[in-house]
Amino acid sequence: MTSALATVMLSDALHAAHTRHASDLHLIPSLPPVLRVDGKLELWEGPGLSAEDLAGVAGSFLDESERETLQRSGDVTATIVDAEVPVRVHAHRTGEGTAFALRFLARDVPTFAELELPRVVAELSRRPHGLIVLAGPTGSGKSTTLASLVALMNEESSRKIVMIEDPIEYRLRSKRSIIVQRQVGRDVPTFAHAVIGALRSDPDVIVIGEMRDPATTSSAITAAETGHLVLATLHAGDASQSIDRLVDAFPSERSEYARARLAQVLLGVVAQRLVERASGSGRRAAAEVLIVTDAVRHMIRDGKQHQLPTVMATGRQFGMQTLDVDLAELVANGHITPATARSATS
Repeated sequence: MTSALATVMLSDALHAAHTRHASDLHLIPSLPPVLRVDGKLELWEGPGLSAEDLAGVAGSFLDESERETLQRSGDVTATIVDAEVPVRVHAHRTGEGTAFALRFLARDVPTFAELELPRVVAELSRRPHGLIVLAGPTGSGKSTTLASLVALMNEESSRKIVMIEDPIEYRLRSKRSIIVQRQVGRDVPTFAHAVIGALRSDPDVIVIGEMRDPATTSSAITAAETGHLVLATLHAGDASQSIDRLVDAFPSERSEYARARLAQVLLGVVAQRLVERASGSGRRAAAEVLIVTDAVRHMIRDGKQHQLPTVMATGRQFGMQTLDVDLAELVANGHITPATARSATS
């Protein structure tokens, strides 16, 4: 394929992704473009893209410093904000050349009401201090929920909110609150370093794009212990697994200490995933919600996370719910099909 033909194919694929409301576009050497629409992959018809084709279009996505990072470390993530639709780009080297995963972002942050999540999640964000964890697998909408909660705080209260992201996905303007957005790798070397720095800048709220290592987890808990509200995302399937992941970030000989610290500051865990609507057009969130009560604190301290599903199932008066219950209610209300509910828990 000629470079010109590759450029045309890429342009057509980007247009198709926009018109079909695709969440992602994958560009992989030897394959034609691949769209992800409503969670399903769709292979673009036509010849494959060569490594040379993709090397040629890399300049459209990455600036010089980002290309240097790719060359040095083998992968880089960037955000294109001046496009018709903002795009998060992840470039990574493979044995056949450089591949790209493009995630299409909404230009405007959805309102909390538009996400259709339980109201108790918004109530958590109104607390003055503590740790709120948004969990879920990759592509489950955690970053969107995080941005929506920040936008809600920005409308409702006067607080200084420091957001630490990799990369910045939504550009948020200060309204009632002051919002400071810092990007890991550009403005600060690591999440943990940024959290420690944020503590010295008079914040009320610290938002951590991802707790991906022990240092970040420890600094997030420290920030919550020192009287700040901390919101963070975590790759975990459910609330119980989230507690395990947070405790496991500490050495095994300090697990009891870690459980005590976590029990003291944790406000709640929201574990979400996206499910296809019954109409077949678009997806919505289904969520498991754990609210930390005195009983839950004791379970965390004692390492009895396996009992949390029972607590969530019987804790509706506190706003808790299991994923199974939420899925069942979505089916009963006609929002999703029984087959979708089953696949969401398989």
